[in-house]
Amino acid sequence: MRNKKTVLRIFTGLGTIMLLLLGVTGILFRNELRSLHSLEKLDDYGMYRMVYYGDYGFDEFLKTGATSDADIEAFVTSRLLKGLPIDLNVTGGGCTAFVTRNEKGEILFGRNFDFAYSPSLQLFTTPENGYASVSTVNLTFAGYSADYLPEGLSFDSFLALAAPFLPFDGMNEKGVAIALLAVPEASPPYDPHKIMLNTTTAIRLVLDKAATADEAVELLRQYNIYFSGNVTCHYLIADADGRSVIVEYYDNGLRVVEKEADYQIASNFIAYDHLNIGEGFTEFERYELVQNTLEANGCLLDEDSAVALLAKAGVWDGETDKLQWSVLYNLTTGNGRIFAHRKTHQIFTFDLGRN
Repeated sequence: MRNKKTVLRIFTGLGTIMLLLLGVTGILFRNELRSLHSLEKLDDYGMYRMVYYGDYGFDEFLKTGATSDADIEAFVTSRLLKGLPIDLNVTGGGCTAFVTRNEKGEILFGRNFDFAYSPSLQLFTTPENGYASVSTVNLTFAGYSADYLPEGLSFDSFLALAAPFLPFDGMNEKGVAIALLAVPEASPPYDPHKIMLNTTTAIRLVLDKAATADEAVELLRQYNIYFSGNVTCHYLIADADGRSVIVEYYDNGLRVVEKEADYQIASNFIAYDHLNIGEGFTEFERYELVQNTLEANGCLLDEDSAVALLAKAGVWDGETDKLQWSVLYNLTTGNGRIFAHRKTHQIFTFDLGRN
């Protein structure tokens, strides 16, 4: 009898300890678990959606920045992944983006990301010291692939928690949108007194802190930048007032390319000073396709037409469809549409709202 009581006490004690450990884990990881619980698979191609709950530490990150991807990996591993290592896998792409108006005068910002297979995550963030935003994350950057994808509330999904630091495009609650596009070369200025950001944390800076396109440019001027994996890029930036610019890093300076029409288009060539330095692929053909479509429609596109244009402008590489995702942001209303791999029959809508 005494032995049975002893065994019972041992199991009761172990159960109590397990409950305490689960309780402590729940407290320590409550925001991470809540975020992963929101993870939703939208499309079998590999398109996901997630709400990030809690503080992802971007203000802390801005105090030191990062001079290499290893620095970002270390910060994300310590701050967001609780010690789980991440290996950033940087990709570029043959992208196209444009800014125009619809028939109501609302500002539309359309963007394609063209590359080898890249699963994507639409991420919603609400930082305490910044603007709410929706962004598109290339999950390949976080180490995912066709053979390794997030899977609900599981260990395989944990790397998705790095997503706030990995946006490739996005729109914030003030109606500011930004997208990166690869270009053949870049030579950013360097000031030893400024903090260094990389390709994607520069986008996070704009989404969290800029209320206008001009504020976005001034914020970018306050930081040095390096391009992860030596994939050089420029940025198309626009706001709800219809202001848009392309920011390029050329000849050791930050260069601002103003729009010269009622629309602005960015592709994979350097537009500064009409240099038109391209990659030698389809960057000019895609630019002309968008330009001809806009001008044929009086520089106005309804949202259905804008979606159709994005699908048409996606890159085909021989027999391979390179278009990974397309997103259309309405900077006036804060809503939009997103779809994977030219699937215009399977569009997902979203609404960030506008203050």
